[in-house]
Amino acid sequence: MKTQTKIKVESLDFYYGQTQALFNVSMEIAEKQVTALIGPSGCGKSTFLRMFNRMNDIIDGTWHTGRVLIENMDIYNNGIDVVALRKKVGMVFQKSNPFPKSIYDNVVYGPKIHGVRGKAELDEIVERSLRDAALWEEVKDRLDLNAMQLSGGQQQRLCIARALAVEPDILLMDEPASALDPKSTARVENLIGELRRNYTIVIVTHNMQQAARVSDFTGFFYEGRLVEFDATEVIFTKPKNRQTEDYITGRFG
Repeated sequence: MKTQTKIKVESLDFYYGQTQALFNVSMEIAEKQVTALIGPSGCGKSTFLRMFNRMNDIIDGTWHTGRVLIENMDIYNNGIDVVALRKKVGMVFQKSNPFPKSIYDNVVYGPKIHGVRGKAELDEIVERSLRDAALWEEVKDRLDLNAMQLSGGQQQRLCIARALAVEPDILLMDEPASALDPKSTARVENLIGELRRNYTIVIVTHNMQQAARVSDFTGFFYEGRLVEFDATEVIFTKPKNRQTEDYITGRFG
């Protein structure tokens, strides 16, 4: 089955001041598929991920050359509405970061910012988002509970629900299970499998088994360069690059 390209990166170089962090990266990310970014710490994969919702913009002195296109629109063009972009491109971080508010208020935070006010509509958004994040059945009778009282795994799924509440097209996940126990990790991985039906997902992970389990495509980064990008099955069973093979088999990294 031919997949549509959702995100296209062309000849991307990225700098923190004078320090270059990404070197001539080009990649096409398929719509409604899971793309995993792997590689050792400091290889540029999280920096690359944050290009897609312009989160690197908030760091002083950063700059880039090359293009990042979402549905053929260069998201770094002048005049791009960054708030609207971040509505379209949701993000879930490594450490769950719920607000110290109720479960309900966490989920409706984004929709309220974007002007949704009606209680019936907000109630509907909360139920839909929590169902999509596989959390509704666990919390539906205690939506007024402070989110900080949830377990770590539940907090991370709440953060996923919060990201889904504004109906993004793309979901970025930066090590979403790295702080979780194995059972919670499995729930997040199962959730990713469900979400791929409706969302384009890009996930950064240090866990190669996780990349193999959840993703359709995998990109291997090393020292700011994209060494190899292919279908996950190819990367993990017959990579074309020796460096990829050495990393996958644990010879370095």
